[in-house]
Amino acid sequence: MRPDHAPPSPVRLERDGALVKIVLAHGHTGNAFDLGFVRALRDAVAQLVRWTGEPDSEKVGAVLLRAEGLNFSVGGDLRAFVAEQDAVGRYVREVADTAHEAVLGLAGLYVPMVAGVQGAVAGGAVGFTLTADLVVAARGAKVRLGYTALGLTPDCGASWLLPRLLGERRALDLLLTNRVLPAAEAEAWGLVNRVVDDAELPSAAGALARSLADGHGLALSRAKLLVRGDRLDGLRDHLECEAEFIAAAGSRPRTRRAMENFLSGTRSEEERRAR
Repeated sequence: MRPDHAPPSPVRLERDGALVKIVLAHGHTGNAFDLGFVRALRDAVAQLVRWTGEPDSEKVGAVLLRAEGLNFSVGGDLRAFVAEQDAVGRYVREVADTAHEAVLGLAGLYVPMVAGVQGAVAGGAVGFTLTADLVVAARGAKVRLGYTALGLTPDCGASWLLPRLLGERRALDLLLTNRVLPAAEAEAWGLVNRVVDDAELPSAAGALARSLADGHGLALSRAKLLVRGDRLDGLRDHLECEAEFIAAAGSRPRTRRAMENFLSGTRSEEERRAR
């Protein structure tokens, strides 16, 4: 049991029969990724992996990834990054490495996973969304990578998963231009499966996940394995490369200035064009 004086975890793991829910529960921060947040997410995913067990296990039938608050996640916590000053590269590397443990755990799940997303789906949150098998988006959701606008490089598997899902041209469009992709366009591209009215997102995503959890678990897990059986064959090495690149990028003075300007509301001409 959590002591009364301990702060609530930024990530909750809820079990409802055969359905397990991973809840990003720091809505007041936009579910921003700082070290404490990604550690909690890694630990929740590790517990989920233990629960799912072997591919023939039917104890957990499906997973729902959802978030509290207006935004699914704004991505990396730039305030936490900037606060590290000269140690920012080391800090960003630790955040990326920890988040990548969670990415690998979710990408390797035997059971189907549904993600329900709303508001901003930005930065590293895009990578986590891509680990889901089915994505339900609120009509007001907007996807934006945003890395290169600040001098950073992709992490959380986005540069591995996006081209495999969308093709290289569309992946590069999102990564290089930092364009905002509204939910309807994301559906047309195949980045999300369904778009629903904002108020309907919790019930729609929950109903889809429940239908999978109550389905023929062995058949669903085997079908997923047939489609995505080679998914991890290089993802681990690719994540290592992503972590190395983003840590090096975060250490550059120009990148640090860009993050500081973004937080202060002062954007360079380059950043204004990127928007």
